[in-house]
Amino acid sequence: MNRRDLRRRADLVRGVPLETVLRLRGAVRDRRDPAKWETEQGPLSVTGSQFMNWSRRQGGGGAIDLVMHLAGLGYGAAVQWLERNIAGYGIFENHVTRSSAPGPSVSIAVSALRLPPRDDHQLNRVRMYLTQRRQLSAALLEPLLQSGRLYADQRGNAVFVMLRGKPNQPVGAELRGTGSRVWRGMAPGSRKDRGYFWIGDPRARVLVLCESAIDAISCFQLRGACIGISTAGVRADPAWLPGLIARGYEIHCGFDTDEAGEAAAAHLSALHPVVQRLRPPAHDWNDALALRS
Repeated sequence: MNRRDLRRRADLVRGVPLETVLRLRGAVRDRRDPAKWETEQGPLSVTGSQFMNWSRRQGGGGAIDLVMHLAGLGYGAAVQWLERNIAGYGIFENHVTRSSAPGPSVSIAVSALRLPPRDDHQLNRVRMYLTQRRQLSAALLEPLLQSGRLYADQRGNAVFVMLRGKPNQPVGAELRGTGSRVWRGMAPGSRKDRGYFWIGDPRARVLVLCESAIDAISCFQLRGACIGISTAGVRADPAWLPGLIARGYEIHCGFDTDEAGEAAAAHLSALHPVVQRLRPPAHDWNDALALRS
């Protein structure tokens, strides 16, 4: 990336709203003071495009400065982080939305989440696929079905809903085909950095990150006494992870034992040394479950 290219790319992401960056980094807004956020670097105040960390006596302006401060990244790495993590947004130069940060004005258009319509006529097909072909426990699936975190759509796909925070706001869904052809996808408008599918005991203090919802369920079925979380693909730095780390969870990376999984797990542990590698006993957790059954 040469200097001219870096400047052009920086101009496109500089005006990303600070609130967007904070939420992607897992920060939590203070209920009593909407300008105050609890972040991985401590309490932080935001006024427009400016921020200030009073405890560290550091501040700045714009999305790039904020990422540099929160993640401890250099300028170029912060630009790349923004490019990678705002994939769910459309960025348009010289739009009507104005930013007080220097550079061209930027508008962020968020595609609305469109969860597939529920179709209970297809539920038996989804149940049979998950219990017979995937060897998942019907006793574990039933609470998910009752709560609506798992359902069948009109095409007979299994829909695993991704939730955000204590309000349990849907922010996306993993889709898994149940026919003879292997197929997986995401609901349109899904925001992987806003939330995740999970299963387990909410009181557990051990989290295992898995590459899919089916693997998260399989992991919990095999291990128990944990919370299985799906990253919805191989992801080396989910934006919500620092928030979980800050809450004191014991976190394990249970990605697949293949080249992509090992590389992502190594990168994740380098970024967050508290995260420990936990390899599935087979290629992935569902394979391990099938071998045990």
